[in-house]
Amino acid sequence: MKLILLGPPGAGKGTQAKMLIQRYGVPQISTGDILRGAVKEGSPMGLKAKSFMDAGGLVPDEVVVGIVEERLQKPDCDKGFILDGFPRTVPQADALAGTLSSLGKNLDAVISLEVDIEALVARLAGRRTCDSCGAGYHVAYEPPAVDGVCDKCGGKLIQRDDDKEETIRKRMAVYNEQTSPLVDYYRNAGLLRTVDGMLPIDEVGVAILAQLKDFE
Repeated sequence: MKLILLGPPGAGKGTQAKMLIQRYGVPQISTGDILRGAVKEGSPMGLKAKSFMDAGGLVPDEVVVGIVEERLQKPDCDKGFILDGFPRTVPQADALAGTLSSLGKNLDAVISLEVDIEALVARLAGRRTCDSCGAGYHVAYEPPAVDGVCDKCGGKLIQRDDDKEETIRKRMAVYNEQTSPLVDYYRNAGLLRTVDGMLPIDEVGVAILAQLKDFE
């Protein structure tokens, strides 16, 4: 099973990727994770990436693509993979197509989690995290027994910077500008499968598996 998961920040890609890993026994390839892994390993592309990261700059597409290519050649990808967070742009998608062709691999499908942006902002902005034990809550869906206090350890609940509405909206704007064109890109390639990402988590998982049953 060779998949890409598309969707804006907070759409639930990571949660669904974990379900798919268990189902198909293939690795999840997250760009952030493999960048850090390549730097730690000191691979040629990892060293290139490190030079940009140390300088505080963005890692260029050709380096990110090179690191993904290195990762796809590892033995655990022989049965397939789930790409999460890559590609982010149409040029990256073009480069990925070339890489997969050179490796003799083809994508089976691209799953796009469709969400209501305003509802997603409300969902994310309602998250609270214990600053002592890290337990997660939600002001609407999973509130603590006492407002602002962790049920588990009595620690203070905070709103992380990533969960503040202004930050969320900025991330959504970047997604819409850079990544949402990939929906049309993969639709035109005949690979796109859309799933309602606003359903309960379990129902989203069932809908994804229904879209993939032809490839099993």
